[in-house]
Amino acid sequence: MKNLVVIAICLAWMSCAQSNYSKFGSIYEQEVLNEQPDYSQLSYWAAHPEKKNPSDSIPKNIIPYSNINSTGKNVDVFFVYPTSYLDTSMPQGWNAQLNDAKINIYTDYSSILYQASVFNEIGKIYAPRYRQANINAYYPKNAEDTLKAIAAFDFAYADVKNAFDYYLAHYNNGRPIIIASHSQGSTHAIRLLKEYFDGKPLAKKLVAAYVVGMVINPATFSGLKACDKPNETGCICAWRTFKEGYEAPFVKQESFKSMVTNPLSWNSENPVVDRYNNEGSLLYNFNKLIPNVAGAINHEGVLWTPKPKFFGNFLIKTPNYHIADYNLYYVSIRKNAALRVSQFLGSSNSSH
Repeated sequence: MKNLVVIAICLAWMSCAQSNYSKFGSIYEQEVLNEQPDYSQLSYWAAHPEKKNPSDSIPKNIIPYSNINSTGKNVDVFFVYPTSYLDTSMPQGWNAQLNDAKINIYTDYSSILYQASVFNEIGKIYAPRYRQANINAYYPKNAEDTLKAIAAFDFAYADVKNAFDYYLAHYNNGRPIIIASHSQGSTHAIRLLKEYFDGKPLAKKLVAAYVVGMVINPATFSGLKACDKPNETGCICAWRTFKEGYEAPFVKQESFKSMVTNPLSWNSENPVVDRYNNEGSLLYNFNKLIPNVAGAINHEGVLWTPKPKFFGNFLIKTPNYHIADYNLYYVSIRKNAALRVSQFLGSSNSSH
């Protein structure tokens, strides 16, 4: 677990990965069959406004919470999904191939359905397929594997970067942007924010970034900071969810307090919220929202919750709720994204 933290920090600063890609890049190009994603083709997008996909889905009984749709979806959401190349035997090497149907289906009906869909009322969702690093890249066993893992993340990020470049050139047209991600996606989103937004003109177009499930050193950024208020814009929302009282060994080894946002209060001055203020979690059944499942407690760079309350609790055997970072707070995230978009659009209109 210690190596996970080391790699995450290296990727956030972008130095380690970039310095080692040249050493291992040729290996990956052979393993991935030299397939270069062509982001002009819809098949290279897991979610795209011009194709029907699971991110379009809305859970039953969701009540529209804003009038944003009355004026159209005036915001874009660039979503980077988490790891779905989970076979630890690494049959495709350190990076996944883009044409693997099993991986793509798993991606589409897990993170695209249960995570990216949280933003579908307020924005057009773009989620590029990318040659993601295998889950083993977070747990290298030796120094050589550590170098290969860092290079694998860099290789994956190159696809995300190329997709974002294509998106900016062909789809954005000056529209406001939300960056959203989870887990490995957040590893790449941190770099994307640093390269394109932090201290850059594009920061003026950033509604907010929801960079979830990964450690974030506040010192990574010179201009971007954690969101402190529910309607603040141009800032970062981030959290990693654990059972209340659990001190993860790898978190103990971190030399800084990671950014953490309370996904129920969204207010740095209100760090503790009871589960009875949680309007809806989305767990096994996409069409069944469950209220009062999980609370939220900001604690030393992570988010704690008392043990979630729902039937068939798949989190009962683990104190690490990483897999459910979005699911536990689904309705709250939807509402908060709408609030920030309304604030951003209102502020933009009033400035003209």
